[in-house]
Amino acid sequence: MLNQYETVFICTPVLSEPQVKEAVKKFRDIITNNGCEMLHEEHWGMKKLAYPIQKKTTGFYQLFEFKADPAFIAKLETEFRRDEKVIRFMTVKLDKFAVEYSSKRKRLQKEKTEKEG
Repeated sequence: MLNQYETVFICTPVLSEPQVKEAVKKFRDIITNNGCEMLHEEHWGMKKLAYPIQKKTTGFYQLFEFKADPAFIAKLETEFRRDEKVIRFMTVKLDKFAVEYSSKRKRLQKEKTEKEG
């Protein structure tokens, strides 16, 4: 049975925009090539960290929301640990309330974008 997960990872700020895109593509491909269903992704851009990590105070944030087999998460997190571009990551399993909240948030975001555009 597939569970719904949300992963946020932070890439080191010393990367160029193409390098960040390349890292994001790498992890997106890992997810989709392992039979997981990508539901949503957001690039939050460069943000200030709550506390310094590896003497860095900023990082590029990326969010993926996907459905996956629970066994896949260990594999994904191993890939995050092996990649020196990633300074932090966190994966959480979404319960039914979080799934509901996430879809509501995406819907409101879409409506806001449509009004602006």
